[in-house]
Amino acid sequence: MWEYTDKVKEHFLNPRNVGEIEDPDGAAEVGSIACGDALKLTFKLDGNKRIKDARFKTFGCASAIASASALTEMLKGKTVEEATAITNQDIADYLGGLPPEKMHCSVLGQEALEKAIENYRGVGHKKPDEEIVCVCFGVTDGEIERAVRQNRLATIEEVTNYTKAGGGCANCHEKIQAIIDRVYAAKRPAEQPAARPKLSNIRKIRMIEETIEREIRPSLKHDGGDIDLVDVVGNRVLVATRGACATCQASQATLKGFVEWKLKELVSPELVVEEVAP
Repeated sequence: MWEYTDKVKEHFLNPRNVGEIEDPDGAAEVGSIACGDALKLTFKLDGNKRIKDARFKTFGCASAIASASALTEMLKGKTVEEATAITNQDIADYLGGLPPEKMHCSVLGQEALEKAIENYRGVGHKKPDEEIVCVCFGVTDGEIERAVRQNRLATIEEVTNYTKAGGGCANCHEKIQAIIDRVYAAKRPAEQPAARPKLSNIRKIRMIEETIEREIRPSLKHDGGDIDLVDVVGNRVLVATRGACATCQASQATLKGFVEWKLKELVSPELVVEEVAP
């Protein structure tokens, strides 16, 4: 049984803006009934080029209905440019959070919005250079890569939660892992500054604490986990995982692929994260 917030339950039991706009300015259909989730989104602009109405039709679970309902409410009153900034995380946050296994519903909403805006602008959505990685759910390498980048996913399980890719026969797991590795391998050298001033131990510890509090902890807490800084010994950052992170089989991948990467990026490229007993 999934743990849903009161707001998710409210938007599921009393969904807003169900239906379809006749002669819409933007329209899109994403997903597939065969794959378990499908969404049609339409919107209409007013004389000031702001979205005056947005409606949806969906086939899916409670999270899919709630996510689509929330998205239509978020769109009203926004310009198209403002709407382009809405992410799947914004949809989930609007609902007070979604279970990790249901984040793909918010991703479906973002995908529908992107395609509807492209439809309004007269831009085709075809991406011939993308190849299907997950045959079971029809997910492309581009969709997986975008989900990894936008949501800082570090494991195959997280990719499955956000895109459904890998949730069927599992034959695509090796390809999914390769995409994850490629994304993080490309980020590290490109985003590290060429040179940094030498940090004092006090300044280094303070920067590590600030980065954990500002950049790392919110993401972990969103998935039911947490992390505590235990000690800093030279360039070794000793941490203890809490909550869901303490029992997750992918915790080491999260520590290296997300926590360590963030600390290297924002504090020092020489830092190494190690987990210790609380």
